[in-house]
Order: sequence, then C-alpha cells, then structure tokens
Amino acid sequence: MPDQSSPVPVTATKAAPSRGPLSHSLDLGLIGNGTVSALIDARGNWVWACIPRFDGDPVFSNLLSGVAASEATAQGVWAIDLIGLARAEQAYERNSAVLRTVLTDEKGAQLEILDFCPRFRHHERQYRPVAFCRLLRPLSGAPRIRVRLRPMRDYGTERAPHSFGSNHIRFMGTDTDLRLTTNCPVSHLLNERTFRVEEPLAFFLGPDEPFSTGILQGVRDMYEQTDAYWKRWVRTLSLPLEWQEATIRAAIALKLCVYEETGAIVAAMTTSIPEAPDSGRNWDYRYCWIRDAYYVVQALTRLGAVDILENYLKYLRNIVDQAGEGPIQPVYGIGFGPELPETEATALPGYGGMGPVRVGNLAYIQHQHDVYGQIVLSAVHAFFDQRLLQPGTESDFRALERMGERALEVFDKPDAGLWEYRTLSNIHTYSALMCWAACDRLENAALALGLPDRAEVWRGHARTIRAAIESRAFCGEGGSFSACFDHAHLDASLLQMIDLRFITPDDPRHLATLAAVEAGLRRGEHMLRYAVPDDFGEPETAFNFCTFWLIEALHHAGRSDEARTLFEGMLKRRTAAGLLSEDTAYDDGQLWGNYPQTYSLVGIINCAGLLSRPWRDVR
Repeated sequence: MPDQSSPVPVTATKAAPSRGPLSHSLDLGLIGNGTVSALIDARGNWVWACIPRFDGDPVFSNLLSGVAASEATAQGVWAIDLIGLARAEQAYERNSAVLRTVLTDEKGAQLEILDFCPRFRHHERQYRPVAFCRLLRPLSGAPRIRVRLRPMRDYGTERAPHSFGSNHIRFMGTDTDLRLTTNCPVSHLLNERTFRVEEPLAFFLGPDEPFSTGILQGVRDMYEQTDAYWKRWVRTLSLPLEWQEATIRAAIALKLCVYEETGAIVAAMTTSIPEAPDSGRNWDYRYCWIRDAYYVVQALTRLGAVDILENYLKYLRNIVDQAGEGPIQPVYGIGFGPELPETEATALPGYGGMGPVRVGNLAYIQHQHDVYGQIVLSAVHAFFDQRLLQPGTESDFRALERMGERALEVFDKPDAGLWEYRTLSNIHTYSALMCWAACDRLENAALALGLPDRAEVWRGHARTIRAAIESRAFCGEGGSFSACFDHAHLDASLLQMIDLRFITPDDPRHLATLAAVEAGLRRGEHMLRYAVPDDFGEPETAFNFCTFWLIEALHHAGRSDEARTLFEGMLKRRTAAGLLSEDTAYDDGQLWGNYPQTYSLVGIINCAGLLSRPWRDVR
C-alpha cells in the first residue's frame, strides 16, 4: 500500500512534542461477512463500522473521534459497560470470525459477549446482509450493565436521528436506515439505564425491516450457522506445519477484506490512522489497489483458497473492460468506480486527535506501471489450475495480451512507483520488474494454451525488458540493483526480485542488493520502505510488509535461523486478535497506520509457509 496517496501537495503536520497516552489503541478485533465489518476494542466496545459497505459512512466512528470509547462523552460507539469492571478477556472462537469477550466485575460476576456478522448458506445462496449481531449472556453472578448505542452519520457530523417501537429502534443514516431489533427493554437502551442481566440478550442491527423470527432464537441460529461456516472454510485451507494459528487468523481476516458482491479487496478497513504520530501521513485505504489485491490472492491461493481468486478475477475483468484502450489506474472503488475524489471529514478530529481524516484517495489519478504485471500475474493462474470453475480460455488470454502490450509500452517510462510519491517521478525498477513479469507469464500462458507463436513473441518482449533492467538498474561490477533506472537509489521492493523469479537467490547481484538494502533500510528487526526524505520528512516508522520481505530474503540467502527469529518477533507484535496494521515504530514497537492491513497479513501467510518445517517431519 502507498505512502503518499495524493499527487498534489498536502501541508505536512510537524511532529508535536511528546504527548500523553493515546485515547485509542489499534488492539482491535475484526468481525465481518464480506459486505460489512466492524472493529471492536478489548472491552467489547464497537469503535468503527461503515454502512452500507466498507467504504461507506462510518456509523460507528469513535476510532477517529479523539475520545476514548470508555469516556461518557464518546460518540459513534456501541458500548456494553459492565459496572465495576475489573477484567476483560477476548478471543476469537476457534477457526472462526466470531469474537468472544468476557467481562468480569469486582465481585466476580461475568458477562459473555459474542459479536459477529451473519454469514452462511440460506435459500441456496450466501446470506451476508448489511447486519451485525451481538449475544449477551450472564456467566456467573449478577452482572449490571449500561448500553451506550450512539451511531453517527455524515462522518461524525451528528447523531443518527431515531424512532422506536416496542422491540426495535430505527436509526436514520446517511446512506442507509438501520433497525435494531432486540429482546432487551428498549427504554434501557434509549435512556442508557443501568440494569441487571439475568437472561440472554440478543441484538440484531440490520436493514430497516421487521425481524422475521423470534429475536433470541433467531440470532442464536445465526451464530451457530456463521460459526460453522467459518470452521468449514478453514478446513479447505492447506496450512503449513508451523504457525497454523497465525496463518488461519490472517487468512480469515483477508477474506473479511473482500467485498464479495464485486470481488474487490480493500487494502484496510480504516481511513486516516497516521503512519507515525502527528505526521500528516493519513490516508483512506478502503478501496481496491490492484497491487495489494494481487498480493492477497497470491497468498490465499497458496493456501488453496481459490474462491477468492475466482471472485477477484471477475472484478479485474470488469476493470479491464471499463478501461478500454486507456491506462489502468492503481486503485478503484470497490464497486468498480474509477473516481475517488479526496476530501476531509472535518467533524472527526482523527485517531488520537491526529487529523486530518481523509475520505477518498487521489492515487487514482497517478500512473503506476506495475499494475499491468499484477493483473497478468493474478489472472495467469487460471490457465493452470484445474480446480477453477472458469479456467482461462484463449479469449481471456487475448484480453490479457492488451495488458502485456501496455507493459511493454511503459516499462521504461517514469511513474509514481509503488510508494506513490506525490512530487517525484522516476523509472522505478519495481514497476519495470512487474512489466517484465507480465510478458514472462504471458509466455507461460501461451504455451499452456498451445500457442507457440504467441509464446515466442512474449518471450522476446520479456528479454527486451530484462536487458533494460540489467543495464539501467544495475550499479556495475560488484554493485547492486537500484530502485530507479540510472540512479543509485534504494527501496525495499528490490527484495521482490526473487519472488518474481527475475533472479536466483545465489546470484551475486542479488546478494549484493540484499546487503545494500540491509545497510540502508534495516533498523534492527524492522525494514523501512525507503530512507530518503519526502514531502513529510524522513519516514519515522517501519513498513511491516517490507520487514516480511526481508525475512523472505534472509531465508533465501541461507540465513534461515535469523529469518525465523525475525518472524517470531513480528508475530509477537500482532494485536490480541492476531492482526497487524501497516506500520510499526521501530523504537517502541507501537502499531501505526491503517488496520488491519492486508499487506501485513499477507506477509504472515507467506513467511509461515516459507519458513515452516515440512509436514513430512511429523508424518
């Protein structure tokens, strides 16, 4: 994912003096169903959820409000306040996207909260509505609670107006009206009254229509079916021997980042979590970057989750058709929308009060030439995998050739690069590498289809691009590859040469490049994207995906023990929910950047598979 999302100048926010404790934390659990999602803090408070889809208006916007969810003045929150709270414990149900929180008060009374978004087969189709469920159950003693349900609208501008009936509350949102149906006394909720929980309570926040069955039994049935759905899906994954829990949790979270109606994959669920304190590096990641999505489907396909690849290929085909003869953008809306105008939501102070809060992303007007390779690399799998319902055809290949032709046209032209520099344009080696990969993989596809003439054409094009990279991006005898043609720059993407099969792990040029990247960009156990100043100064945090790239490169260089140590360190930096954000402060290990970040989750899956002992060790 990008660093600079806007190609036009944005005023940088200078670093502030040391501040007190943040009002919020990224130690959040994720629930979802492929249509909507929510982020929930360690006490079971809902702090972020957008309606009617991932990029919609944040009905629960507390994460960016600058006021902690536990504060009485907090807005955009759905809090279950246990009176006299002494302890909170939280974990996912095994192999599931159902989040379980247990609150214990000072007298030992306990309350269980189950949070999930319903997802299961119903009437021979996938049921994944714009809906959220909560089940509350007293486990021991007499827990007393207060429920603060305070949805907002128009990006925190005002509380959502409401009306109510005997068993429901209707909230009028910006884009969608919601109805909460419950067996809890409605007046308890409207008045935020403290009351004793003596029996199970169910809450269904969904479409503004009557709930068709008894609410408690209905939500219980949804819980059982949703939990069963996730357990069955996990059973289809091909897992490494080691680090299975981490891999499963990352895989489920990545699936939750898929907007299933179109196949789009968002880069993260949030907007404007700063990449570093008071940095102004606040961007909206709730859209589908071609690059990020490529890495997601690559990782999940390695696990055998071809359902996500197939759905994403439908999204890609629509994007390619929509572009016609024009260039492919680096990012699109999850509903194929090409325009993502960038504005600021001024009613929200931002994460920890560190605004601005941006809506939209001007990266869509940039040129990033690596996208052509990522489209081909995502799609070429269809020509070889017999499991797919729609294997690649000659017609699909001809359409992909247009992407290869574009790659050949632009591989040696300046672009914004994968880090989306706003004011710097160069011929980026990573972009050229992806253009080479497009041509190289088109040769493979042509051979698979029995088209030797086309294979020869693409073999020749790949040779042309390879020659340019080897002559213009290499710094001479004994030197290393550079991040840009004709310049001695470094960035972490050079470590991707191995994964793309452009170079072998034992090639002296690769080993020299690894040494140069380590010397210039490594910070202890972390890796920067680049170390040169940009419009916001020098980068202040490490980019988690680049750290995973370093781990892969160390393993390929024969430094597997070191790679395993770094990987174990990254796993310890995950939140209690097993997730990671985009960035990590390399001085104190605090997480920064949008959350959960698909890039980082991909890194967990890739490194676990690469470093794990083989199954034959135990069979």
